[in-house]
Amino acid sequence: MERNLKNVLVISFGFLLLFTAYSGLQSLQSSLNAEEGLGVASLSVLYAALTLSSMFLPPILIKKLGCKWTIAVSMCCYVAYSLGNFYASWYTLIPTSMILGLGGAPLWSAKCTYLTIAGTLYAEKAGKSAKDIINQYFGIFFLVFQTSGVWGNLISSLILSQSSNQGEISEEDLECCGAYDCLTDTTNSTGSERPSDSLIYTLLGVYTASGVLAVLLVIIFLDQIKSDQAETEKEKTPFWSTFLATLRHLKDKRQCLLIPLTMYSGFEQAFLSGDFSKSFVTCALGIQYVGYMMICFAGINSLCSLLFGRISQFMGRKLLFALAAVLNTSCLITVLLWKPDPKQLAVFFVIPGLWGVSDAVWQTQTNALYGILFEKNKEAAFANYRLWESVGFVIAFAYSTKLQVYIKASIVLSVLVLSMLTYGAVEYLEAKSSPGTPAATKKENGGPHSQETHM
Repeated sequence: MERNLKNVLVISFGFLLLFTAYSGLQSLQSSLNAEEGLGVASLSVLYAALTLSSMFLPPILIKKLGCKWTIAVSMCCYVAYSLGNFYASWYTLIPTSMILGLGGAPLWSAKCTYLTIAGTLYAEKAGKSAKDIINQYFGIFFLVFQTSGVWGNLISSLILSQSSNQGEISEEDLECCGAYDCLTDTTNSTGSERPSDSLIYTLLGVYTASGVLAVLLVIIFLDQIKSDQAETEKEKTPFWSTFLATLRHLKDKRQCLLIPLTMYSGFEQAFLSGDFSKSFVTCALGIQYVGYMMICFAGINSLCSLLFGRISQFMGRKLLFALAAVLNTSCLITVLLWKPDPKQLAVFFVIPGLWGVSDAVWQTQTNALYGILFEKNKEAAFANYRLWESVGFVIAFAYSTKLQVYIKASIVLSVLVLSMLTYGAVEYLEAKSSPGTPAATKKENGGPHSQETHM
């Protein structure tokens, strides 16, 4: 097997195992640990820590440890979060959320840097376009990675469906479901009753084992990767320059214009996993249906990730971003107008399905866009990606227990409109800087968007 492809698959399946646990836990936090808003609070703390981590840690750890060992160490932080859920309280879940948050930014930055370097090296050796290879690698990664939502949520649904705490949901309870939910009781007393401790411990045991396997897979099978550019920069870049690289990257106008789009990724994911899962699915159907709903989202997301990674070179990213914006807008309007009813079971799955199509675009194309636009300053660029996506998560989870769903849906829709406007400005700047020539090609040849311009 071609070495680069083997490494891409090792990273992909490592993330699959790791996020099989995390995706399942995140989907259940707002319902499983609903008392005093502990679950949502832990997610808010998690992404706040991830935000701080994004500002400083990724460039330092990647240069000190290399991509491989940064990934392995960061994965251990996710395992700690699974362990913290065994006895969910403010004294266990909040600290382990902070640990996961600190490890999250280096993990994702190292992964993105690894795939970008691997794609660039292979393209140079094979005489192919670096942009196309990077897109394909991200497509393969997200094809495998997004299935973590399928397996993680399937595990939770199969285990939690064995609970005896299930029953009919009354019309009175249904009145508190949907966009105009009752803030004092957004979930019904029947469907959201906490499963038994034995079922929860079984679930957490499976998740913890999955995370440990991910760490071992990376340590044993992933090759360390280096690029001449990275080695040269390592020798000549002073410590404080590396430390502040993430903030200094904001001097790039294109990076600033991409902030709303990057934040939107956090807003839309938080809304689906936190608000839709609790106020629609758990409230109207019961907690055991959350996993099945997220399986629909993750399965379609995974297939579309591979598809979009391959067809982006033919369709162009602008058309894909437009498709995602239209689908997400349609879903949000439906959420605002639709009153959840258990008899309309299909709607509970159509919305996450269409959401999965649009999220596949946000994930594959935004990651690839960062890799292409900022090819000379990858670590700081991807750290900014995690930083601003995390800010979106933090804001969304922070107001989650304070606002009704219709207000939160309206906020997400407003951020989407703003992100499309600023993304359009980025495309305009790229077209203006390289008339008649693909922007990526010009940058590869040392054009005006080289590293020196934005240092």
